[in-house]
Formats: sequence, structure tokens, C-alpha cells
Amino acid sequence: MTVRFGRAAPTVCVTDMARALGFYVDVLGCTKIFENGTPVRFAIVTRDAAELHLAVDPAHTARTETVAHLLVDDAAALHAHLVAQGVTIVKPIRDADYGMRTFVFADPDGNRYDVGEDL
Repeated sequence: MTVRFGRAAPTVCVTDMARALGFYVDVLGCTKIFENGTPVRFAIVTRDAAELHLAVDPAHTARTETVAHLLVDDAAALHAHLVAQGVTIVKPIRDADYGMRTFVFADPDGNRYDVGEDL
């Protein structure tokens, strides 16, 4: 097959769009590039090459599975920033035997993100 895949943009369910945008924009440093609905029930945020689609689901409950893996160039700096902002760290930062510095954090709705940096 010769089809080339482009970027992937996971959809993340949130219960409160204003709270979610406050987290993704103010804490993670994303930029909101799109929103839809009155009130807003869908938004797209980006930062560098990452894109996330936020969708309101009032009945959403977080699961223990990771919603997305974020590959970054400085996991320790992001970890320190998130800790300083009071973000829930689910798994502490560590250097894994498979060659990545990694940790897991949760957004205000409990959605988990696995962060990794190639060592």
C-alpha cells in the first residue's frame, strides 16, 4: 500500500469546555484554533505539531487508559512546569529501559497523557 498517513488528532472528551480550554491553553500552552456550537461543545487546540480535539460529554468519566502519547524534546521541563501548576502526575518521571524519559499526567477530567522524550 502506498498511502501516506498525515497527522493524527485524537478526540478527548471533557465535561466542561471552559475548564478544559483553561487547562489546555493556559497550562499546556496550546492555541485554540477552532470552536463550534453555542455554547461551545467542540474545540481544536494545537501546540507545535500536536493537535487535540476537545468534545463535551457531560457523562464522561475518565478511564485508566492513556488518551494520547505526547512526544516532547524536554520531558523534565514539562514535568516541572506541570508540577508547579498543580497538575495531577499519575506516574512519576523516569528514564525507561527502552530509551525514553517518560511520565503520565491527567487533565482536569482525569484524561491521561503519556509523555515521552527520546534519550
